[in-house]
Amino acid sequence: MLPRDISQLIFNNLVYSYRLSDDSIEAFRDCALHDMWTGEYKGVNNNWMDVFSSQGSSLLSVYIFGSEVTDFGFSLLRNCPNIEALSLDCCDRISEQGINQVSGFSNLTYLSFRKCVSVTAEAMQALSSLDKLVKLDFERCPQIHGGFVHLQGLSRLESLSIRCCQCITDADMEPLAGLASLKELQIVCVYITDYGVSLLRGLNKLAVLNMEGSHVTTSCLDTISVFPSLQSLNLNRCCLRDDGCEKFSALSNLKVLNLGFNHITDECLEHLKGLTKLEGLNLDSCRITDDGLAHLAGLAKLEELNLKFTLVTNDGLKTLSGLTCLRSLNLDVHQITDSGLAVLTGLTGLTHLDLFGAHITDSGTKYLAYFRNLQSLDLCGGALTDAGVENIKDLSFVMFLNLSQNRNLTDKTLELVAELKLLVYLNVSNSCITNDGLQYLKPLKNLQSLDLECCNVTASEIKKLQDNVLLNLVRYRPN
Repeated sequence: MLPRDISQLIFNNLVYSYRLSDDSIEAFRDCALHDMWTGEYKGVNNNWMDVFSSQGSSLLSVYIFGSEVTDFGFSLLRNCPNIEALSLDCCDRISEQGINQVSGFSNLTYLSFRKCVSVTAEAMQALSSLDKLVKLDFERCPQIHGGFVHLQGLSRLESLSIRCCQCITDADMEPLAGLASLKELQIVCVYITDYGVSLLRGLNKLAVLNMEGSHVTTSCLDTISVFPSLQSLNLNRCCLRDDGCEKFSALSNLKVLNLGFNHITDECLEHLKGLTKLEGLNLDSCRITDDGLAHLAGLAKLEELNLKFTLVTNDGLKTLSGLTCLRSLNLDVHQITDSGLAVLTGLTGLTHLDLFGAHITDSGTKYLAYFRNLQSLDLCGGALTDAGVENIKDLSFVMFLNLSQNRNLTDKTLELVAELKLLVYLNVSNSCITNDGLQYLKPLKNLQSLDLECCNVTASEIKKLQDNVLLNLVRYRPN
């Protein structure tokens, strides 16, 4: 028998390359593996679970997604008493009765039931004895309303996700208030209001709070502003307006703040001036102008800034030129042109730059030479030609490149980007690329995703490239 670490490595690589089958899985019977992680691999069934269970007391984690496993297959894992991490995401063939078997895994620290319709309030009672649980995920579980009373005794629980569970109401928040160890709470439920947030008082260790899409207003800050340990707050797509935003100033430890898709203006940003620890700020689609950006000038630690679909112009970008810690900048803004990009050349630490809708021409691409550390670049404003791509080919660290919507790009562009040897993702859709240009992509051995939709390219020719040269290519369009 091979050493366990070698067997584990072979198993992991077979899963990653989609080469694990009903026959080859048998080779791993009784190998005493620690981890049986199949992720979104298709074809996992009860026979596979029999092989999983043969690992016995060595098995520590099982991850399956959308499989054909039934209650019987799940029950086979009772031979593995030391399992610490268990993920049964999208396993619709496991019933409420099967979920009740979870109570037998007393060593669980991580448990995930994402998109499981069989997880009901009654089934959640099986979790009440899992006193070692640290992380619990119920994302998109539609029948868990009323079941949180069974979690009240989980004194070690640090992370709870109930994202996109539209059955959740304010009443479900009250049992959570007793989870004194909770550090991360992902809610994202449209029926949660300011009242529901008020029931969470007492979660003094809370460091991450995600309320995206909830029906909360700035009044929820009455409660949130007194969480002493809060470092990350997501209020995207809520009902925030400028009134009440002064309470943001009390969140002095905040490092990440997401305020996208709210009705806030420059007035709100005035109250962020004191958040000097802020490293990430999302203002996507807010009514922010150049005047608002002036309030961000003192946020010296800011590393990520999203200004997508705001009202900022080239003049406002002068304020950003002093934020030298910026690593990621989203300027998907139609008002931004070549001269705006010129203002930012001092931000040499940028690794991610999104200029999707900005009006950058071939002339403007010369300023990209200042961003030698770029790993991700979007330039989709429609004004580029092959001449502009000449200034991109020397950005040797770029792994993600989006040049879609530039109708004048030809096969020459593929010849130029072929010099970006680290490229993992490439999108040149809606261009004049043809099948003849595909030959230039052969040096891109790391390429995993290729998008050439609405080009003169056929799926069969890309498939040939995938089979013979680009062995890491797992996604391509047209397909």
